[in-house]
Amino acid sequence: MILSVPATSANLGPGFDTLGLALKLHNIVSITPTRLTSIQISGEGANHPKLRVDNIFVRIFNEILTLNNFPNTHFKFSFDNAIPISRGLGSSSAVIISAIVSAYHIMQKPINKPEILQLALTYENHPDNITPALYGGFNIAMINEEKKSKKKNVINFQAPLPDDIKAVVVVPNVSISTKMSRHSLPKKYTTKDAVFNLSRSSMLSAAFITHKWELLAEASEDRFHQKIRMKNCPALFAVQKIALHNGALLSTLSGSGSSFLNICYRNESAALAQILQENFPKFRVLELEFDNMGATLIES
Repeated sequence: MILSVPATSANLGPGFDTLGLALKLHNIVSITPTRLTSIQISGEGANHPKLRVDNIFVRIFNEILTLNNFPNTHFKFSFDNAIPISRGLGSSSAVIISAIVSAYHIMQKPINKPEILQLALTYENHPDNITPALYGGFNIAMINEEKKSKKKNVINFQAPLPDDIKAVVVVPNVSISTKMSRHSLPKKYTTKDAVFNLSRSSMLSAAFITHKWELLAEASEDRFHQKIRMKNCPALFAVQKIALHNGALLSTLSGSGSSFLNICYRNESAALAQILQENFPKFRVLELEFDNMGATLIES
């Protein structure tokens, strides 16, 4: 079997741990039954020997098979990774989603996305990346905890993204640890800041659903996390300023960073990408379409 899973960008400014979207930048995994288990990695992560010894995908994949009493079988796992690691583009969520979907397919279980999303939550506490990785498009996700069992459930909404807009993603040459950056965030927020983010997050969701792109710039403002995290890579302040002055409809930190997501009209994406690359020659600048499919079986 061959499976494709997209990169994702979460938060989108004010939608902390809630909003996310999928990008056409994919990790591809190929799985073939063999006599002995083997792992091959190309692209991102190919130079990390640890990923062949302690591979998260293989661990989750095997856990799912064991939980379902699937006969012990050896496989050849081939990974062709395009999603940068530790850059805020959902590489971990892509691994989790692709491992679960692959296990379901190997077991010939129906690809039940709501069920898979619930299972993915046991490996990733925040649904803003795993949801678009599975469903594609623009996503709103929230967690509901059952009072008696304390079981957490994901409730999500997905809307496809049209082709009149594109993403221009700036990928710095430094990584930012999600865990470490989260520890740097405040434990409490004022009512004023909470209302600020609530209003922006609500308007941002409406803008994505109704395609009112003129609302994106103001609706994507944030007071919860973005500026604090951007201090880990100060050049990002200049990235945002230049992007917004050169046609970006939205310019936000992607996840916890260090990547920066810029959204613009399709006919302005090439010019924006060129300007950003000229100003930040040491960073990668990717001009990307949006992915409305999510995790997809290419061949089975």
